[in-house]
Amino acid sequence: MPTAPTPPSPPAPSRIGLLRDPDFRRLFAATALGQLGDRIVFLALPLVAIVALHADEFQVGLLTAMTSVGSLLVGLPAGAWVDRMRKRSVMIGADFMRACVLMTIPAAWWADLLTVGWLYAVALVHGTLTVFFDVAHVSCLPHLVGRDHLLEGNSKLSAVRSVTSISGPAMAGPLVGWVGAPVTLLVSSAGMALSGLLAGGIRKREPKPESSARPRLVRDIEEGLKFVLTHPALRAIMLGDAIFNLFLVLYQTMLLVFLEREMGLESFGIGLVLSGMGCGALLGALLATRISKSVGQGPTVWLASLVTCPLTVLMPMAHPGWSVSVAAIGLAALSLGGVVRFVAQASFQQALTPDRLLGRMSATARFVSWGGIPLGGLLGGVSGSVFGAAATLWIGAAGMSLSVLPVLLSPLRTVRELPDGPDRKAPEPTR
Repeated sequence: MPTAPTPPSPPAPSRIGLLRDPDFRRLFAATALGQLGDRIVFLALPLVAIVALHADEFQVGLLTAMTSVGSLLVGLPAGAWVDRMRKRSVMIGADFMRACVLMTIPAAWWADLLTVGWLYAVALVHGTLTVFFDVAHVSCLPHLVGRDHLLEGNSKLSAVRSVTSISGPAMAGPLVGWVGAPVTLLVSSAGMALSGLLAGGIRKREPKPESSARPRLVRDIEEGLKFVLTHPALRAIMLGDAIFNLFLVLYQTMLLVFLEREMGLESFGIGLVLSGMGCGALLGALLATRISKSVGQGPTVWLASLVTCPLTVLMPMAHPGWSVSVAAIGLAALSLGGVVRFVAQASFQQALTPDRLLGRMSATARFVSWGGIPLGGLLGGVSGSVFGAAATLWIGAAGMSLSVLPVLLSPLRTVRELPDGPDRKAPEPTR
């Protein structure tokens, strides 16, 4: 089956580059509002469990696991399904459904029906919908901006995600203190609904994906798996992400517990710490393109983690008082390195993948690299219950630092530039 021709890239003649393009501006704004809502969920949902429902460490860990178990349940089929649909439609539907799901938490709270089980159910459904949204979002960018502008497009979208990483917790902290964590989720719901409206305004329509007369889900999944797992660069990126995400979630699961119960911070202080992480992410987004061009695309992927992940040990070394501020710098550095790494490796993944496999590449990589996230949440809860929050943070910091090994030991280690086009060795569809 022939691959649809890649649409021409929009011009980027000025310093603002892709933001001159109306459709990219709509995607940019939709990303900003959707991510703002998501960052508020990141803080408010665990605080509903910790503060409002007095959940213990294991329950908090299980809640974290439920937010990401959708990647295991629908991760691989999602890529095959998204490749058969227009990505814009998937994004719109997922945004509106996520908004509706989040609204059930304040509604249940007002009706005095909210339980930890209810939070588990919302986290599971919301996380599953997010799988479809993220796969479609990653897959639509090459069509929307052209492959020549992937690095710039990913950098700008990472920048707006970083800004929301600052503003989301900064907004959520005072809101949680003022109206309570359950009601704060109304803001998240509104952000995702507005994101869906903006995505609906994108005018550029991608061609309807071609499919065989008898599409077979298993065959399509196998094709995506074969492409990713047999490509040395894609495989190394995916395995490094899997290790990093496992220990990042283990770390994050006890981070809020550590800050609230051992450092004595209230919701506003926790919001400030998380906003500091957002500042690091914003700086990383602003520097990502420059670093990638000066150091090289491949070295950037592993150097970013090698330099910044070890700094996360500053948090379990902290004591109530000024040392928490120093520890927050380590978290900001982690975010900086994470964004720089993400921009470099996401551009690699998109450039190496033919259009017809973008959804399956994204879903396969997400399935493997995010597959350990539910396990990380459970291990974080168990470790927190057995060893305490501080010891769990030590374990998470060590694991994240080891995540550089797959890329460091791969051919990607010394690759300096993006490939000129998709990998021509991609398998052709089975007829």
